[in-house]
Amino acid sequence: MKSLKKIIGLLIISGISVVLLAYATNTDYLLKAVRTIYLKGHVTAFLDDYHEFDNRTIAAGPVKYSWPKHGLYNTTSASDGLEKKHQEMGTIAYVVIKNDSVFYEQYYQGYSDSSNTNSFSMVKSMVSGLLGKSIMNGTIKSLDQPVGDFFPEFSQGLAAQTTVGDLASMSSGTNWDEAYYSPLSITTRAYFDDHLREVILNLKVIDTPGQKFKYASGDTQLLGMVLEKANGKTLSEQLTEYFWQPLGAEHDAYWQLDSEESGIEKAYCCLASNALDFARFGKLYKEKGNWMGTQILDSAYVAKSISPRFEDSPQYGYGWWMHSHMGHDFFMMKGHLGQYVIVNPTDNVIIVRLGHLHSKREQSRDFGDDIPIYIEEAYKMLLQAGI
Repeated sequence: MKSLKKIIGLLIISGISVVLLAYATNTDYLLKAVRTIYLKGHVTAFLDDYHEFDNRTIAAGPVKYSWPKHGLYNTTSASDGLEKKHQEMGTIAYVVIKNDSVFYEQYYQGYSDSSNTNSFSMVKSMVSGLLGKSIMNGTIKSLDQPVGDFFPEFSQGLAAQTTVGDLASMSSGTNWDEAYYSPLSITTRAYFDDHLREVILNLKVIDTPGQKFKYASGDTQLLGMVLEKANGKTLSEQLTEYFWQPLGAEHDAYWQLDSEESGIEKAYCCLASNALDFARFGKLYKEKGNWMGTQILDSAYVAKSISPRFEDSPQYGYGWWMHSHMGHDFFMMKGHLGQYVIVNPTDNVIIVRLGHLHSKREQSRDFGDDIPIYIEEAYKMLLQAGI
């Protein structure tokens, strides 16, 4: 009995020591990481983790747009190869939309067309859309407006050259390190820290902005903070007003915050929604910013967003990815663990895939071998149906 009490006492002391050490070394964000992610058996953020954080609601409006079913809806079946890939990668949703009608959809592992899951970096495309809307509304002057107009921390030295367009095109030149699996990286800190504004405003610009693409989630987070200041509204309020309700989203979505109700949205990730509501942004950009006859977003901004900014980085524009496969050109929203909205406007095709894993890719590559498979299999089904 005495030995048990001694062990319990040592465990309590050790626990207190760990907590004190975390605060002393300014790594107390790891305590939230342990509580919300690591103790649940994960080594990184996961699809349903929005339940573990505070969120703001992106409310669906009174007028909803339901995707019509294609005349050949679900008349073809996924190949054995595609089903195997779904099992390997933990796919929870696979949807093919042709001519703005749902041609094929399947959900797995108990998920459905109304299940909310984490978008991860797909939301970067939405934040870029919010920038375009702010330029339309005049609250942001242009892509060339300096970030220093909003945050004095970016008004000196190289940082003074940083523009909102640099943030949207991932070319800020900051010292952000995009490392998802290191508990001590700034990416991990940003995900769990209760003071995200402070984390971002401590970034340093170490390379000349606007010169080259370097993927950095901190760029989108800073852009979100700029939009919050420029519009005097939370990002959730902006997304609800400017896109979610005008696009007729059928379900509420939830955007993770850094802390309690007064916190800020994780602009670089973490909008929880479903496949068909995510697909709306693919349709909006496919139609050059027009939604059912209403020009919601400037067509010139849309065209710029889905075109490469830098010649040596043809894979990225302003918040959107570009990829060519099978002689077709696609633009896409792309998120951690394989969340995709893949669009080909020429063929009028939108492919949505959500799931737990993506194919591993070489460090020098931005796309794994799962994306080509999802594209190829969608086109095979369309061909099989004679479309």
